[in-house]
Amino acid sequence: MDQEHISLNKYISDTGYCSRREADKLIDAGRVVINDIVARKGNRVGKGDKVLLDGELISIKPKPVYIAFHKPIGVVCTTDQRDPDNIIDHLNYSERIFPVGRLDKMSQGLILLTNDGDIVNKILRAGNYHEKEYIVTVNKTVDQAFIKTMATGVPILDTVTRPCKVKKINDTTFSIILTQGLNRQIRRMCEYLGYTVKALTRIRIMDLTIDGIAYDSWRYLTEAEMINLMDLVKHSRK
Repeated sequence: MDQEHISLNKYISDTGYCSRREADKLIDAGRVVINDIVARKGNRVGKGDKVLLDGELISIKPKPVYIAFHKPIGVVCTTDQRDPDNIIDHLNYSERIFPVGRLDKMSQGLILLTNDGDIVNKILRAGNYHEKEYIVTVNKTVDQAFIKTMATGVPILDTVTRPCKVKKINDTTFSIILTQGLNRQIRRMCEYLGYTVKALTRIRIMDLTIDGIAYDSWRYLTEAEMINLMDLVKHSRK
């Protein structure tokens, strides 16, 4: 059997438009055209063939890919391959994927990559209040005044940061849970209060954690994680 061609009804089904059975009905009704010729049941589709349904070009959607990556320091969360440190070339994944949001170059930790643009918008939109947790080490002692101010709001970038959860871990380290993603937000918040960030690691995005993912390593999200993620974003605005 020709492995480079698939049946037309499967091709239509794989676009997500309808089932194979419904695709057969569309073909029988003369609504499907392959390379300017009205299709018939039993036709096969190969690479380079143009399939039109009701005059509109249709194509198979790529299988969704969801990756959790422990980004190392020095990698830039950009798809611009003119940047020698871009995350796409660093991962060298076989298909086109893109990062969900950013971690600045000198930060490390959890970042998601996907080919699913819809979920990217749902996760990133600030109004959806999805949590992201970080462990931060600074250059001097963390006191209660620092913790309180960080938690209640700091004026940066012509706004005041949204209230967040901050907890002291030791003299110079704290955890912080944000529901917004301003540019270099944690570093700017610390700088406003006279502190310098020495190390910053994102350990969680919503219910996804970095646990078990080694530095500069990645894994696919599990089926259970995907089900949970989709549930968490199902009411999110795009």
